[in-house]
Amino acid sequence: MELNNVRYSHDNGITTITINRPKKLNALNQETIQELHQAFKKADEDFNTRVILVTGSGEKAFIAGADISEFADYSVVQGEQLAAKGHAKLFDFVAHLATPVIAVINGFALGGGLELAMAAHFRIASDNAKMGLPEVSLGVIPGYGGTQRLPQLVGKGRAMELIMTAGMIDAAQALEYGLVNHVTSQEELIELAEKLAGKIMKNSSVAISSAITAVNAGFEAGENGFETEITEFGKCFGTADFKEGTSAFLDKRKPKFPGQ
Repeated sequence: MELNNVRYSHDNGITTITINRPKKLNALNQETIQELHQAFKKADEDFNTRVILVTGSGEKAFIAGADISEFADYSVVQGEQLAAKGHAKLFDFVAHLATPVIAVINGFALGGGLELAMAAHFRIASDNAKMGLPEVSLGVIPGYGGTQRLPQLVGKGRAMELIMTAGMIDAAQALEYGLVNHVTSQEELIELAEKLAGKIMKNSSVAISSAITAVNAGFEAGENGFETEITEFGKCFGTADFKEGTSAFLDKRKPKFPGQ
């Protein structure tokens, strides 16, 4: 897998995907979106990947938005296609991965950058991070899920304010809003991400995948989250992980989940 704008590494069950366009503050262009799709797909299909971390290179930015020069002259139809393809290739794709994804926000997460972070299953940030959706200052709206995921995470009123003012919030305010789960220093950010990943990896990967499906269903139009939970709960009973987990509990030992 040849990647120009993305770094891919794997160690001890954790795959780290790093957007690597430091001169552009890791801004998303179409090539980078395609490469991210390839990287996330590879990680999700790798049985040895238990957790995926996504972060940005350097110390300034996670992703400082989209590469505006690519679409400044687009038509209405082209704009709609841009958003639809972005959802399919990256943003919705990441949100529905079976493998847990943690966004490790190491600086500016603006526009499409914040939208990718919100598509991850949860987020942590360094104390220098700043987040926002500045699209209306360009005469457009967030098109990669921002108008939907931000209200889900911080509430409608706060989301409306952030979107309409095109403002930024710092990491402390993002933590207060519930947009991120943890804030730490930039030096300790990856260490914290790996610590959280380690806690996740102690549990059943099959059960976690089912939990992701059930939680997502509760936020999707036309889906009944409770019904999905019932179905996914039942599926767990047919897995080797369930047999191992319950046997280990009854035997008073730590489980060794086969991931099946």
